[in-house]
This record gives sequence, structure tokens and C-alpha cells, in this order.
Amino acid sequence: MLEEPKGIISQIIETLKEMRVSLDIETRKQEIEKNEQLTFKEDFWNDTQQAQKVLKRISELKEIVNKYEGLWDEANYIKDMLEMSEFEEEREIYKETVKDLENFYKRFRDFELIMLFSGQHDKADAIVSLHAGAGGTEAQDWVEMLLRMYTRWAERSGYDVEILDYLAGDEAGTKSVTFLVKGMYAYGKLKCEEGVHRLIRISPFDSSGRRHTSFASVAVLPEISEEVEVKINPDEIRVDTYRSGGAGGQHVNKTDSAVRITHIPTGIVVQCQNERSQHSNRLSAMKILSAKLYELKQQELEDNLQKFKGEYKEIAWGSQIRTYTLHPFTLIKDHRNNVEIGNAQAVLDGDIDEFINAQLMSRNS
Repeated sequence: MLEEPKGIISQIIETLKEMRVSLDIETRKQEIEKNEQLTFKEDFWNDTQQAQKVLKRISELKEIVNKYEGLWDEANYIKDMLEMSEFEEEREIYKETVKDLENFYKRFRDFELIMLFSGQHDKADAIVSLHAGAGGTEAQDWVEMLLRMYTRWAERSGYDVEILDYLAGDEAGTKSVTFLVKGMYAYGKLKCEEGVHRLIRISPFDSSGRRHTSFASVAVLPEISEEVEVKINPDEIRVDTYRSGGAGGQHVNKTDSAVRITHIPTGIVVQCQNERSQHSNRLSAMKILSAKLYELKQQELEDNLQKFKGEYKEIAWGSQIRTYTLHPFTLIKDHRNNVEIGNAQAVLDGDIDEFINAQLMSRNS
């Protein structure tokens, strides 16, 4: 009876041993000590920007080391408790320890996934844009459903969501929406969702009860931190202000504070029309523009400029990453890794971690 829990914890301990080497925990500890010594110097705060970088680096290193050491200690404690309860035939202790193992296993898996984030901006907040494909009201309703799904997911993950731009549908739903998801690794996780999402269902807008297929695109950019320099020449942008139009409800500002910024050299256009002031909307729009220009620069380096230019202008029909089938059966399938989930309602309510985790694993396999 004890073989399975003991086998699981033994496997975890072996994995943690390997991770100690791959993460180079000892070197990280040495770097923490070296940087902490710098903070004791009298002239440490003479260069505020450099001092903040050092403190941030210490925090990042400690986050990994402390989590690893905590998992290592707890894994060995669970192993010892299982062996002791087996030897002394303490069934109550065994049951409690198995419960502890179940909770511990989830934290261990979360740590494993965090270690897969190797991108420069994976820890950053995420700027997410949803756009309806062809299909009118049906596709616009699909965008509204996706907005709800990602909002629910963010809430479950302990993240905050801020609507930056919202264009309501003609009759119902949403034509397009851009929102900021704020929280650790928001970008690292949500970039796994980028692509075309397809919905198959009986349309609630079709009086004949026919089955419809709708498409929507999901684009994800990291919010660029102030440490990453993105130069924007004020003479190369045009700023327009306007009043939000359409029946946007709570998402749309009813004053003349909406801001649209055009980057003349590239033709990139961004806009923000949330509930804040014109000044705040301009700052938010500049953040989106900085993220897009940074992404453009990276893709130019990768000789992939054309892909970026088409990202917001057209939806790549037939290249969907995931299909949500609600009729004649319920099944959601990710075409990149073949993960399938039959509980469609749970997914649409924000339970998408299985898809995200599978994509993270496949990218690093």
C-alpha cells in the first residue's frame, strides 16, 4: 500500500537532485552572497539605477533558491514520515502524510513549470489582444467568450486584468479588445495561447438552429519594462484623441479621453480608451506601442518581419491552434500537442492550465 507514495516521493527527490545541478543552485547562492556584500558598501546608493538592478537580481536569485531549498527539505521530510509510519505501523500518520504528499506534488509540479520559463520577458505582464475573424456577430460573440475565459483564468491565477481598448460588436459581442494581465509569469504563460482559436457550435443567433464555425485570433506581447530601452522619436508619432463609439458598456469611456497613436515609420497604430484620463490613456497606448516596436525589432533580427506585419491585419484561416467543439459533441482539442478536454464548460470558465502546461512542456522537450 505504501509502495506508490514512497515511489512518488523517491522519484521527486531524484528529480530535485538533477535540478540542483541543472539550476546550478550552489553558484546562485554564491552570487547572492556576492551581491549582498555590494549592498553594504557606503557608496551603494550613489548610482540608484545600478543599486536597483542589484537588488532585483538578489530577489530573483533568492526566489529560485528559496523555493528549491523549501521543496528539497519538504520532500525529505515526507520521505522520512512515510518510512517511519511504515515501520511503526502508524496508519493515521500515513494518511496525513499522503495528503501532505498530494499537496506537495502540486507545488513541485508548479516549480518544474516555472523553471521552463527561459525567455527574457517571461516574468513580465502580458498585453493580450483578441480580434474577431469573418462571420459578423457570431465571431464577435466568440471574442466575448474568449475575453471571459481569459479573465476567469487570470482571476484563478491571482492576476489582475485591466482593459486597455475595447471595440464593441455591431449587435452583440466584441469586435476586438486589448487588455493587460498583471502578475508574475503572465506573459510566459499566455504566450502559449497565441494563435487562431476556432469555435464550432449551434449559433444562438441563427433562428434555423444551424451549426456555425467561428474564428478569433489571440495575440500576446510582453509589457516592456523601463530597463529595456525602446527609443520612440516624438516627431515620428501622431497622437489623435476622440470619444469612444459603440455600445461598449462598462468597457468603454464615455468622454473625449480616448487616445490613438500612429507610429509613422512603421504604420503601427495603437489605441486606448479605458475609464481613465486622457493622460493615462496616452501612457497606456505608449506602453503598447513600445511592446510592438520591441517585438518588431526582435522579429527583424529573426528575418520574420512579414509575420509581425500581418499579425493584426488578418487571421490565418486554417492555422488554428485549438478547436472548441460544442456540437454535436463537446471536446476542446489543442492541435499543437493533441491535448483533449471533454469538459468544455470548465475550459470556457477559465480552466486552461492543462493546455498552457502542455505547451510549455512541448516547447522545452
